[in-house]
Amino acid sequence: MRHLLGLTGSIGMGKSTTAQMFRDEDVPVWDADACVHALYDRDGAAVDPIGAKFPDAIVDGAVSRNVLKHLIAEDSAVLAAIEAIVHPLVAADRQEFLKNNKAPLLVFDIPLLFETKADAWLTSVLVVSVPGDVQKQRVMARPGMTEAQFEAMMAKQMPDAEKRARADHIIETLDMDDTRAAVRHLIGELTGAADA
Repeated sequence: MRHLLGLTGSIGMGKSTTAQMFRDEDVPVWDADACVHALYDRDGAAVDPIGAKFPDAIVDGAVSRNVLKHLIAEDSAVLAAIEAIVHPLVAADRQEFLKNNKAPLLVFDIPLLFETKADAWLTSVLVVSVPGDVQKQRVMARPGMTEAQFEAMMAKQMPDAEKRARADHIIETLDMDDTRAAVRHLIGELTGAADA
């Protein structure tokens, strides 16, 4: 039986880096953010249905995230309308990934994993984490990031302590060599293979 591993973690915790480590070990990874980007991009499946409801949101043939943010800020009902369009498209993309990948371990990189209740269909969940001061340092080092933006992002996400409490597996991403070793160990554990 295949193991469906959810990968999540708050901003700055090293989720993207860890996802790449799974790819480096030839484990197929489905990326929720990349899926949405593709749907919003020129010729993406979400462009026409979003354009039909919100014509201003289409800029140069693609969905503008900035315009969507403004529309949502002006009217909270806009978010539900967008989700009603995007969520089924994301689910269809995920099903296609499942159909096309027969590996014993599949990873699903989902930023809002617990918030969207994705843990209900996953076999287990991996949370990546670092202490709060390291997280803040990483995020504040991003170009254009402000303290206010960081605080707003943190307010929208489930607290790290709660994610860790709900996780089946936790990897700290303080040291890249240690993180890679932990990823390899977990792959071995979940696939029944010896440690790489």
